[in-house]
Amino acid sequence: MGKGCMIVCDGNNGAGKTTVIREIEKQLLAAGKKVLVTREPGGTPIGEKIREVVLSPETPELCPTTELMLFAAARAQHLKEKICPAIEAGTIVVCDRFTPATIAFQHYGRGIPLDLVRTINDLALDGFSPDLNIILDVDPVIGMARVTSRGEGLDRMEQEKLDFLVRARDGFLVQAQESPENFTVVDSSQPLEDVIAQVSLAVQALLNRIG
Repeated sequence: MGKGCMIVCDGNNGAGKTTVIREIEKQLLAAGKKVLVTREPGGTPIGEKIREVVLSPETPELCPTTELMLFAAARAQHLKEKICPAIEAGTIVVCDRFTPATIAFQHYGRGIPLDLVRTINDLALDGFSPDLNIILDVDPVIGMARVTSRGEGLDRMEQEKLDFLVRARDGFLVQAQESPENFTVVDSSQPLEDVIAQVSLAVQALLNRIG
């Protein structure tokens, strides 16, 4: 049985996470790895119900502290029910969003004190941390243009003003600067093949490290 681990793909809306995660899955399967692709908030029946609440445009009254605790509750359930059992079984978990998003959106974006965000998040994590955080970095103006071009309705987070998204982007980059051993930042405004190539290098480095 191979060793399990966790890869997080994060960044602002419209950065291309869905496409990149699909490519990561292909790379891992080609390497003979067991793969579980999941997302946050969500990943479990309880988490998906929480997702409906926190992302629905019909809940504009949701206050920042409630939002933070709901994200943490979904994460705690996700870890216990899905992520940790998969890793223990030798599976590589690939997750669309995780802790970096909480720091970026709830602290840098919402302005909730960092100590409080970390305390709530640490309670959910219970000592767990991902093995690799890939941050797809894109100017929020470009990212939201991509989102709106899909022709779908915007969720509650996507409806935030540009300055919120700019602060969140800064939050992702600060985290990467502070922990370069656990983060890889990829400029997702590049041609897709260049983005995929850089992400593949980061994933391969992780595979080499875990054996």
